[in-house]
Amino acid sequence: MLLRLRIALPDRPGALGQVTGALGAAGADITQVTVLDRGDGRALDDFTVYWPDAAPRDDLVRALDDVEGVRIEGVWSTREAPGTYPELEILKFLSTAGDRALGTLIDSMPVLFSADWAAAATEKDPRVTVYSSWRAPEEVPFPEETPSRPVASTLPSGLHVIVAPLPPLALTLMLARAEGPAFHRNEVHRFTRIVEIFLTLPAIERGADRAFRRPAARPF
Repeated sequence: MLLRLRIALPDRPGALGQVTGALGAAGADITQVTVLDRGDGRALDDFTVYWPDAAPRDDLVRALDDVEGVRIEGVWSTREAPGTYPELEILKFLSTAGDRALGTLIDSMPVLFSADWAAAATEKDPRVTVYSSWRAPEEVPFPEETPSRPVASTLPSGLHVIVAPLPPLALTLMLARAEGPAFHRNEVHRFTRIVEIFLTLPAIERGADRAFRRPAARPF
């Protein structure tokens, strides 16, 4: 299986080597390391590893117990293949997706961000879900008010989410991750840029109107 580990470690020579050595000794095949934060003597990195399906994930955690100053913030499954740039492929496809553009974006977001599901609903209360990815619950926990910009939070249930407005479409977009750590600000930044590019694509608003059959606004 393909896993992602978010690991906080000392920002000093040799610390990264100790972490990779411990993971390798445990049987993890490290395929990618992404630096999320660095400063004040600490670093926060995401490691993508191949891990035997039958092996307990706790073995990964135990492998790092003896590495001084290391803290694992989360271990969770991912479908984002290392060394690829899937957002570029998705954005290319969206440019010709027509009425399927919004649905394609929502289906793609969980893969792009190693999350569980995504959904969009009407901005006004009562909210109506217009599209959701296959693992989304029947009752999506949209907030009462849509934030003015993408915001990450953790719900009382423990669900990690990013909620974003889609102003031209009068919709609210939610991305959710049930396992693993909260969304990092770098992930929110990347999410924001993808949504911004999506909203500039030709005919996005017109295509969404047709796909979801939203009634035209009545003249005053």
